[in-house]
Amino acid sequence: MSKVSIVLPTYNRLSQLLKVLTGLEAQTLPPTAFEVLVVSDGSTDGTDEFLRAYTTPLNLRLFVQHNQGAATARNLGIKMAQGEIIVFLDDDVVPEPQLLAEHIATHQRQATDVVVLGPMLTPEDVTLKPWVHWEQAMLYKQYADIAAERWQPTARQFYTGNASVARRYLLATGGFDTSLRRAEDVELAYRLADRGLTFVFNPDAIGYHYADRSFASWQQTPTMYGRNDVIFARDRNQRWLLALVMQEFHRRHAFIKALTQLCLSRRTLSTLFIHGLRRAAGVSNALHLGRLSQRAYSGIFNLCYYQGMADELGGRDVFFQLADTMIAPTEPQSVFLIEGNDHVGTF
Repeated sequence: MSKVSIVLPTYNRLSQLLKVLTGLEAQTLPPTAFEVLVVSDGSTDGTDEFLRAYTTPLNLRLFVQHNQGAATARNLGIKMAQGEIIVFLDDDVVPEPQLLAEHIATHQRQATDVVVLGPMLTPEDVTLKPWVHWEQAMLYKQYADIAAERWQPTARQFYTGNASVARRYLLATGGFDTSLRRAEDVELAYRLADRGLTFVFNPDAIGYHYADRSFASWQQTPTMYGRNDVIFARDRNQRWLLALVMQEFHRRHAFIKALTQLCLSRRTLSTLFIHGLRRAAGVSNALHLGRLSQRAYSGIFNLCYYQGMADELGGRDVFFQLADTMIAPTEPQSVFLIEGNDHVGTF
């Protein structure tokens, strides 16, 4: 039986998926030491037919399902896996040759059971869309803070693009919540943390993130995260979360707070400001004014996140009432992709 199972969901990204598989073929571990479970989530681009005929030294197993989302695909992979350790990779994260060996080594040298997190670095052979480049810059700030020991990684860093955990814990927690289309990885990580698992970052378990998403898709992400954070606090036994979010709202940059005060739940005004900030970011990029561009994208991301929260809470009045009255608890802080005064904002 393979010690490690790689669970790799995919949807209509055959050319990118092949880069991931090539990276797995180049691992320092022998192919007999791991299996690769590709779960095709209703792909229509020839992925299934190609992989059925694909010749590779990998122990590659293909599973096909109707399009049901990444959470369902990962749960199928977990169910069918034979390894003791599950390594999650996305179909746009190309592993460095040592990625699997580093994940295994981290599990082996820990005295307690852990969730291992690896970095998703920016590839040098592509030009990312500017909003995706901003997102990568925020990840790099997180990595720098962890390396400097400003804080320890938490469930908030459980991105399934590059992470691993013992299969028995995934089975014990019931896997990913298939009702969620965003933040399902973080929600699972909260349940893993509740079981006593700790989160460890290994900077040498490197994957390169070939992210490619439209502006509309990128903008939708923080809105759904905002909604889900309210849901997790209200319905999923993470009561500390809202208080910590609201505390950190007061620590946002003055621009972020003013933008939120002005635009929250005022749809026309919010749309105008988002459009203006996107144009400002584009001009700043053209003039190589990276700091201004980052601030503009941070404004958009934050505003959309807080709007998602307000929508789920019941409106701007409820949001600001909570912001004024909630006191932060003592739980460890978590980190999300929102820029604060001088660091990535903590939640």
